[in-house]
Amino acid sequence: MDLDPSLTALRRLGGFFVLRTAAPPGPLPSLEEAYGPGRPDVHGDALTARVRRVAGALGTREARVAASVAQQGLAARLWSVALGSAALYGAVPDLAPRLLRWDPEGGAPDDLWLTGVRPLPADTATLAEVVLRGHLEPLAAALRSRHRLAPGLLRGNAASALVGATRELDRWGRRHGRTDVAVRARRLASGLLGEPLLAGAGTLTGTAFRRRSCCLYYRVPGGGVCGDCCFARPPRSSPHAPSG
Repeated sequence: MDLDPSLTALRRLGGFFVLRTAAPPGPLPSLEEAYGPGRPDVHGDALTARVRRVAGALGTREARVAASVAQQGLAARLWSVALGSAALYGAVPDLAPRLLRWDPEGGAPDDLWLTGVRPLPADTATLAEVVLRGHLEPLAAALRSRHRLAPGLLRGNAASALVGATRELDRWGRRHGRTDVAVRARRLASGLLGEPLLAGAGTLTGTAFRRRSCCLYYRVPGGGVCGDCCFARPPRSSPHAPSG
């Protein structure tokens, strides 16, 4: 199936899967700009602005906690769009960082606009190139240059976001009699978890995932451990609690 110019089929999957293709409302930074070094240009430092926005929404003063949550949120959006397109269309839009506009001051899920729809193959190698190497690797590097975040934590976040998107597609496919969608999503996710940038992040059993790191959400006021956390219960809160 070809990609339609508005990626209409993704809308039925829910907010994390939607990708806007109309012109964004005003000048917004591209993700390529966001992954670059922070600089006081016309857009400011978009990534730092996003972390600040997430920190305010969570009610936390710990920038590294907000940075972890922000990274996982953006990873979830990118995986959802790519995996959803692959499972529904049999093709993936080119999601090169220079083609995606982003509103760092927006709510959750992250608002993304694609400036042009160009189909790519819907295979594991392409998804790894588009999402892992195209986005999550430079995003992790940019965040680590600004915040004290362990590589294992960011790798775990990326893997957890991938499995979360897969789980939603599996549920949607089963509810709507589209077992082909569920099967395709699970197959792609299994292959992606074997990629070097995700390998060792955790254990996948069906659509259940147990990661080997913690995203630090337990440090958010009123937060706890996530369903796939390496901890069974929130560890004693301290600056040196393991995070990957």
